[in-house]
Amino acid sequence: MRSIYVTLMRHGRSLADDQKVHEGRYDAPLTDVGLAQARARLAEFRTQNLRFDRVVSSPLQRARSVAEVMSEGLGVPLELEALWMEQDNGHMAGLSYEEGERRFPKPTFRNPYERPFGGSGESEWELYSRAARAVQGLVSRGAGSYLVVAHGGVLNAALRVIMGVPPAANEQGIWFAYADLGYAMLEYRPEQHTWRLNRFEAGFPA
Repeated sequence: MRSIYVTLMRHGRSLADDQKVHEGRYDAPLTDVGLAQARARLAEFRTQNLRFDRVVSSPLQRARSVAEVMSEGLGVPLELEALWMEQDNGHMAGLSYEEGERRFPKPTFRNPYERPFGGSGESEWELYSRAARAVQGLVSRGAGSYLVVAHGGVLNAALRVIMGVPPAANEQGIWFAYADLGYAMLEYRPEQHTWRLNRFEAGFPA
């Protein structure tokens, strides 16, 4: 059985970054900077002669806009998949950093089963379980090369799933430093059940 190649890429700079508000499920669009980042990454992929069979994207517009650039620029079909949406941050979505801290002060400790932000958000275990289903969906497609465009939180969860690392508690443990248009390239060999991380590019600086 042939390998399955997966590239997990984060979206570019969004309006929420400029507004300095909590994003999560706040559906902010890409900025002009974010769009330029996407086009620069597309040019890099073309130079490297990278080929994908499909682009799979979170439906949130900051990811979808990047995915559309990639899909059109590489001549690859685009598919939206809600499992790749960012972690649900409930009542925190769209709040300024100051207002968020006032309304939902960071607890001394929060275990990974506990829903944050007054119980309105998605727990780390809920996110991890959703990311596992998203990874399962990719593997179930069989041999091929797939580009996923999503968000830092869910991409971190997906990489933890792949590496067999449980959800982080209270922001502890390993984190993958996804900046704008950062990506991880992986290879899965189904007959051996082995994952190989071939490349990790952190992305464009803020």
